[in-house]
Amino acid sequence: MLVFLDFEASSLGKNSYPVEVAWVFEDGTSRAHLIRPTPDWTDWSVKAERIHGLSRRRLHQEGTPAAEVARDMLDALEGHAFYASAPSWDGKWLSVLLRAGGLPRHALRLGKSDDVFLAHARTIMDGTFTRREIADFVKSMIESTEPAQPVHRALGDATLEHARWLAIRKAAAQAVTERRNAPTVPL
Repeated sequence: MLVFLDFEASSLGKNSYPVEVAWVFEDGTSRAHLIRPTPDWTDWSVKAERIHGLSRRRLHQEGTPAAEVARDMLDALEGHAFYASAPSWDGKWLSVLLRAGGLPRHALRLGKSDDVFLAHARTIMDGTFTRREIADFVKSMIESTEPAQPVHRALGDATLEHARWLAIRKAAAQAVTERRNAPTVPL
């Protein structure tokens, strides 16, 4: 099953760590965790806090211990194909979280959401549209679903990727139907 995942983090620095994670399965079920920092996770950006709205105090009070979140992720996501909009960043924080849980840092691997969007659009549209048309279609769909005000919370961002996937599949099928039903113009 496909899964869309997102992290929020302490900063975009070298020593940053995850502060929130969420995932949404293709069937729409989801889970989110605030992550309690481990004692050695000290990097913090006030700018990042302003963006996601999560304070260190709240994470310590309400967050689930990092090792527990890592085990929950492995239990819930192992064997599924999961994707993020920024897999290099999200993959970094996934590795940090897995290591905090005493798990191999590559126990789970992320793909790029855009790649699964394109693959699913091709499955639906190949034979009716060219590869370039399909790529342009997916790019346009991503741009048209970009929110005016980004959420910058893990569940909201993972839900956005899931919604994009659904919208792309629906619009791709509709585009195929429209093209096949379009009147042909004699030469």
